[in-house]
Amino acid sequence: MDPADGQGRAHGVGVVPCSDGRPRRRPAPERRPRRFGYVPWDGPDIELADMKELGLMTPSPRLWRMRCFEVGVVTVAVAAAAAIAGSTAANASLLAGTGAAAVVLVGAICLYLLRRRFLAWSYQEREEDLIVSRGVMFRRQSVVPYGRMQFVDVTAGPIERVFNLATVKLHTAAAASDARIPGLERDEAARLRDRLAALGEAKAAGL
Repeated sequence: MDPADGQGRAHGVGVVPCSDGRPRRRPAPERRPRRFGYVPWDGPDIELADMKELGLMTPSPRLWRMRCFEVGVVTVAVAAAAAIAGSTAANASLLAGTGAAAVVLVGAICLYLLRRRFLAWSYQEREEDLIVSRGVMFRRQSVVPYGRMQFVDVTAGPIERVFNLATVKLHTAAAASDARIPGLERDEAARLRDRLAALGEAKAAGL
């Protein structure tokens, strides 16, 4: 019996015959490590450098740290308030512990959802337009032609400034086609604003 037909089938896929007829297991293909950054890609994992070559960009990792800080502060404050309120009622220790645990659980769920939402953001600069992808349960992809951009705005709230972040907002003639990209570092936000403004003026002028 042919080893490829007998032992090869017995051992499953990945077993090939050697020159002497004995089966040999085929080495597993090397897996390339997945680095930071969400890529709206249906194929295999790709490197971050390959992602940039494709023009796919993601928000800064500082955005996730900022979300953790916001949820942590709110969770601690609400848990402390629940513990204090429960301590004044009957069965104080039980109510205080239950309330604090419930608040911590809700905070953990919020972190999970925010993490998914953070990983869902990506944008791509193309020759004629800008693509912005986001959404967890319902994926949404906005295509904003450069020629329809009226102006590009960069905003940064108090907490964003602490983490050196900014949000780029794209305004068009139709409010429904407006888009924004949160969690960009200030240098990247300024670069994107200047580039989009220049492309918008060039496309509007018909160059």
